[in-house]
Formats: sequence, structure tokens, C-alpha cells
Amino acid sequence: MKPFYRAQKQTFLERLAEEPRWLILMSGPRQCGKTTLVQQVLTELGWSSGYVAVDAPAGALLGTGGAVPVAGESGIVLRTDYVRDEQWLVHMWAQARARIEAGEGAPVLALDEIQKIPNWSETVKGLWDDDRRRGLHLHVVLLGSSPLLVQRGVSESLAGRYESIRLSHWSFPEMSRAFGVDLPGYVYFGGYPGAASLVHDEDRWRAYVLGSLVEPNIESDILAMQRVDKPALLKQLFELAAVYSGQILSYNKMLGQLQDAGNTTTLARYLNLLASAGLVTGLEKYSERPLRRRASSPKLLVLNTALMSASSEYRFEEAKADRSHWGRLVESAVGAHLYNTLTPEIRLHYWRENSLEVDYVLQRGRRLVSIEVKSGRRKPNMKGLKAFSKRFTVSDEVIVGEEGVALEEFLSVPAEEWF
Repeated sequence: MKPFYRAQKQTFLERLAEEPRWLILMSGPRQCGKTTLVQQVLTELGWSSGYVAVDAPAGALLGTGGAVPVAGESGIVLRTDYVRDEQWLVHMWAQARARIEAGEGAPVLALDEIQKIPNWSETVKGLWDDDRRRGLHLHVVLLGSSPLLVQRGVSESLAGRYESIRLSHWSFPEMSRAFGVDLPGYVYFGGYPGAASLVHDEDRWRAYVLGSLVEPNIESDILAMQRVDKPALLKQLFELAAVYSGQILSYNKMLGQLQDAGNTTTLARYLNLLASAGLVTGLEKYSERPLRRRASSPKLLVLNTALMSASSEYRFEEAKADRSHWGRLVESAVGAHLYNTLTPEIRLHYWRENSLEVDYVLQRGRRLVSIEVKSGRRKPNMKGLKAFSKRFTVSDEVIVGEEGVALEEFLSVPAEEWF
């Protein structure tokens, strides 16, 4: 199969072509292709020796067979059983430096699963600053399967020393080109490349999504890095958000449906944690007043429709046959696409006032774009769009679906293009 390259490949190549002024952080949710992208680019450049997987068994780490040079009775010997700790990281870095100075090695050190090394961020900070003092041109790439732990490390110790290349969940065009996924398949099965080969066995696909993607996200990412007093509540909140994706649900109503629920502040915090892990989020209602936005009831939204489908009782054909459920899937696919393609200066909201509603509102500064999804379950809410336009200055109104922008076209255009 011909390799598929994500758009971030070009950005990565451009960073490697520059002098190393910052660490390169590959960020994004689990299973979005961070490791694959790094390996593809380094292999293409002939720099595959610069890739180090912290959790790999001994073998082919910087050309030493995974060994670390240490002093022995007969001089320098190679040990392959070395603990992967701060000292191991220092040795790997030293080997990369030595090979560059000798003109033999790749000018890059890519450290995968970096979060598995204790106190890794402090060690990286010291080594990186030393390279700057020495004028050593070594690119350092950091990535890991636990995005929250990696982000926490760079935020706490490496502020001002890194640039991030962000990978989001796979889009419809990417899944279509790489795996031949059609539009209904993308709406239902979502954008996890690792699960694409399992869609013909829905039981196996569902078990993979929930057991190999969702569970590690919650157990290894959120619960490992944050104080969560009610872990069972966090898991229940994810399940609720996945089932009710595309719907506005007040925190008080959530409390009524969750066991062992704490308070609205706890739910809001847990929802933010789930969003930072790339699972689900709660959109705020648009208002010109920030305090009113934060006090609004959230519109629940999965960030990958695979999470909604795997958590539901519907199989693919059943989901397509139920117009109401399929409509919510389509609306969730639109919302997830917008969220995953946001740039830092763009915000995503919804709007509702009594019976008037706008599915999504994009905000960039003072510019607003209102978006209504005609999903098959109902006609587009033109009254809501009109009421929103009367109340606020709107740059554009977009209808997705029949008599508007085709869903396939909409899912191919990033959020910023609507401005």
C-alpha cells in the first residue's frame, strides 16, 4: 500500500530545514498518526537512526542495539538492560551529539513515549539549554501516546523552548484517500485510522474503539496526570456525552442522570479534561459577555464520531435507517470537523434563545459565521439563523446539506475558510 502523508508532513520538513531554535512537539490525541508521521519523514530523509522509542525493547536505538555505553573493568562496554530513566536519556542524547560532531548521524533526535521517563522535562530542559550554549545543531522532537502528560511536561518546564505541530483526528478527505472510506462510513465510523480495517466486523471495531482507544485515554492520560476524586463519574460523563452528542444538556440535568454526581463545577472540570484528551467537549453558548458564555448549558459534542457510534446501540445499517439518530451523527460530524480544524484565534459556539437555535457559531475576533446543519431529521432552522443575524453582526450564514453546502464539501474545508 502506498504511504499516506498527512498535511503536517510539510510543516515538519520545514522545521527540520531550519536551524534548531526550538524543540519540536508533536501534539494531538491518541491514534492520530504522530509516530507514523515522524517515522515516515525521518526514513524519507535517511535519518531513521535519529528515532528513539523509549518503550522499545533493546534494538536499533541510535545504532547501538539499544545499548548504553558504561564503564566496565575492561574499559567501555555496552549494556542493553539499562533502565530507561534520566541517565538513559542523557546517554541517548550524548550519542546523538557525538554522531553529529563526527558527521555520521542524523541531525535529529526524536524521542517517542517521552512521558515514560521520570522527570523527563527537567532533563530535556538542561540538555537542550546546554546544546544552545555549545551551538550544537541538533533538532529534538518530542512525542508520546499520552498527550496530556507530554503537554503537562512542556508547559511546566519547557515554556518558551518548543514549537508545536498539532495533529487532529483524521478528516473525511484523509480517511477517503487513505482507506477508501465513503461519506456514510465516515459519518458513522469516524476518523481513527487504526480502526479502519475493522469496520467490516462491527463488534471487533466497537471493542477496539472502546477498549484500545477510549480506556487508555481515560485511564493512562486523564487519571494519571490529574487529581480526579470521582473517576467513576468521569467515565459516566464520557458515556453520557457520547450518547447525547449534538444536544444541549444543562449541568443540572446531567446531575440527574449520573450516579455519584458531585456538583456542576466538578462536571464542568471533568468535561474540560475529556476535551483536552480529544474525546468529547461541551460547547458554550455564544454571547458577547464572557461570563454568560461560561455560565451557559453546554452543547455536548464528540470529537470523533466513532466515539458516538461505538457508545450507541445502533449498528451501521440501523443508524442510517433511523433519521433522527443519523441526523445527530451528521450534526456531530460537522461539529467535530469544525472543532478539529480550529486555529488558535477561532472559537466554536452554539446559540439558542427559547425555541430559536443555531447549530454552530464560529467566532474570530468580532466576526461571526452562523452554521445550520440540514441533517435529514428536520429542516434547517431558518428562524434561528434570522434571529441570530438580527441580534448580532454576522459575516456569513452557512447551511450544510440539501439546498446549501454539500456535506462532503463542508467536511473538506477547514473552519478558517468560512471567514
